[in-house]
This record gives sequence, C-alpha cells and structure tokens, in this order.
Amino acid sequence: MTSAEPVPPAAPRGREVKASVLAAFQLVEDARYLGTDRRSRQERRRALAERAVAYRRLARDVLAS
Repeated sequence: MTSAEPVPPAAPRGREVKASVLAAFQLVEDARYLGTDRRSRQERRRALAERAVAYRRLARDVLAS
C-alpha cells in the first residue's frame, strides 16, 4: 500500500448498514410491483401511494435513530 491509497475503515459505519437495508427493501418492493401479474391503474396508484408512505415512515425512523 502506498501513501496515495486511502486507509480502509476499521469497522462498517451505521449509515452504510442502513443504506443497504433500504436498498434491499426497495429491491423487494420493486420486484413485487414489477411482477408478472397485471394490475389495474387504480391498483398501481394505490401500491405507489402505499410504498411512498412506507418509505417516508422508514426515512423518519432512520433519521430518529
């Protein structure tokens, strides 16, 4: 290792773990939404609204902790 290379962190930071949890949650939700079943326009709108509410609650909880 030369002096120009950054030193790796000793331990993972809390934010990185939360970000990966959020990313995993989003992947699951996207897979569920983009599944093979066909939904009506109203059902898609409702699913998007429910997902938006869930993301806002999750973001609020992450910021509070």
